[in-house]
Amino acid sequence: MIGVCIPAHNEEACIDSCLASVARAASYAGLAGEPVEVVVVLDHCSDLTAMRAAAWRVRQLTTSYRNVGLARAAGAAHLIGMGARWLAFTDADTQVGETWLYDQVELRAAVVCGTVGVLDWSSHGGHAQRAQAQFQTSYQDKDGHRHVHGANLGVSALVYQKSGGFHALACGEDQSLVDRLEQAGVSIAWTSRPRVVTSCRAYSRVEGGFATALRSAWGFGHEYAENLCSQSSLLFGANSPPLVVHAASALLPED
Repeated sequence: MIGVCIPAHNEEACIDSCLASVARAASYAGLAGEPVEVVVVLDHCSDLTAMRAAAWRVRQLTTSYRNVGLARAAGAAHLIGMGARWLAFTDADTQVGETWLYDQVELRAAVVCGTVGVLDWSSHGGHAQRAQAQFQTSYQDKDGHRHVHGANLGVSALVYQKSGGFHALACGEDQSLVDRLEQAGVSIAWTSRPRVVTSCRAYSRVEGGFATALRSAWGFGHEYAENLCSQSSLLFGANSPPLVVHAASALLPED
């Protein structure tokens, strides 16, 4: 069984699009009918995220962590308890490609680190053109990249458990996990094959993550590059040679 974990904090505007895309990925023919279970972790939600998610064939966990690391860990633990062999992680403001799950498991690696695309730059207002240009110039959307995104991450359940899982970090929990797995010597696919697109918010739920990195483009070019390099390798990866494993939306609404 494949498990999909989606942490959500007040995502009523995005959750339907996210779950529709995950549903398509879960029913992709290449998975040959392998069951897919989806868990939405409602972390301190005060909006209609739960009501919207209830329209889909997904499981909901309700937490009050206000911490994405703990939310991802809770979802992962639930899926492992259900018998998941593979854990796929994305975010509630993200839409995954139809072959997302298939591509992750077919890479035959212990960890799959995918890249992200951007849906819409309008949230950056008058800075949108600059932010987009900097992203397109600096981001490495190709095999062999060194980016880590919780919105496009896959891990063998066994390897995840041995690593100790996600730590209680408000930001960078994904990078921390991958760093430990890399130090342990497990096989990692640094790949652009599993596709996702994200909302590209100018301001996210936490400071210091992807949105903060993109917003740095509003300033000066040199300052932008320094900020990106310091923020969990979100846009710039390490220069060390990566281990590359060659690689790249249905749960339907309840009636």
